[in-house]
Amino acid sequence: MRNFGAAGRSQMQSATITSSMCAAGATGGVARERATSPHFAHSLHLPVTQVARRLVQGSGSGFNTHGATRTMRLSPHLTTCASCALALSLLHAAPASAADGDPRFTLRVGAMNIDSSNTLRGSTDIDGREVSFDRDFDLGGKEWEPRVDGLFRISDRQRLIFDYFKYDKDRRETLDDSVSFDGTTVPAGSFVKGKLKYQVASLVYDYSVVDGDRFDLGLQLGAEYAKVNADAYADLGDLYQGRFLDEKTDGVAPVVGARLTFTPSEHWLINLQGQYLNTNWGSFDDYEGDLSRANAIVQYNFNPNFGIFAGYDWFRLDVDRKGRDGVIGLKQEFKGPLAGISLSF
Repeated sequence: MRNFGAAGRSQMQSATITSSMCAAGATGGVARERATSPHFAHSLHLPVTQVARRLVQGSGSGFNTHGATRTMRLSPHLTTCASCALALSLLHAAPASAADGDPRFTLRVGAMNIDSSNTLRGSTDIDGREVSFDRDFDLGGKEWEPRVDGLFRISDRQRLIFDYFKYDKDRRETLDDSVSFDGTTVPAGSFVKGKLKYQVASLVYDYSVVDGDRFDLGLQLGAEYAKVNADAYADLGDLYQGRFLDEKTDGVAPVVGARLTFTPSEHWLINLQGQYLNTNWGSFDDYEGDLSRANAIVQYNFNPNFGIFAGYDWFRLDVDRKGRDGVIGLKQEFKGPLAGISLSF
């Protein structure tokens, strides 16, 4: 090896530098090789930024050995290493770009075909005897009611979610023929009418404890406003005339919840959500009980700004109020399919 000329030494140094750099790119460090040439050792300890700069410049740059400039050609191994590094960097950046492209605000406007069930219960003391009742009453038929919900994305994991739901129903039952029992007659034309109005609005902070490309799990904490107005009046001739139900309450309380979101493809979204509220947590006067809610929707997005959705929603209110005359309770369930459009910005 001592008999090699200057050209042979230069070729050996160029080959050794190339193989050392390829090994460094694969392992993340600079390989330390034994070399007899001091010029090789000097080139090996060049600053990394200077080596990288010369690699980027390609065939137009080289290493200065003995005052002569030699052009360094990139080997196929080094090209492969650089291609792999570029591909990995692009894959690493892809999720961040997708998250940045998510809409900041989404609004869903639709309607729910509500089927309600209502139970009125109570107990009181009359002449020293305890009297109690538990009666279901039907407001008759299903009815479409508006429903709105929306989402404001603060960051990849944080969002604000709001919901609004309203149900307003009244019914009147009239007696066509007179009815007599135990010497008492209820004349024809007697009637019983009732009205129920129910509103719920919530605003929750949602944090994604799991934030994947296709699956998202969020925990929720926020506030919910609920208002219930139940009113019933009867005119039964000489037997009874007057209002026998007049219950009104509203209040705000903390609400907790959870959310599961699946995005199987670019156009499809599946969202599941559940929330719970206890009246003791907030300001609902003398009422004690809870409010529960669960819903599921499937959404198809035609483009990033417009989509349609369909799903199912369920509410349940179960409260009791204690007074001087006894206890009166109200249990209501609202459930049914829903559908609407989605707008994103």
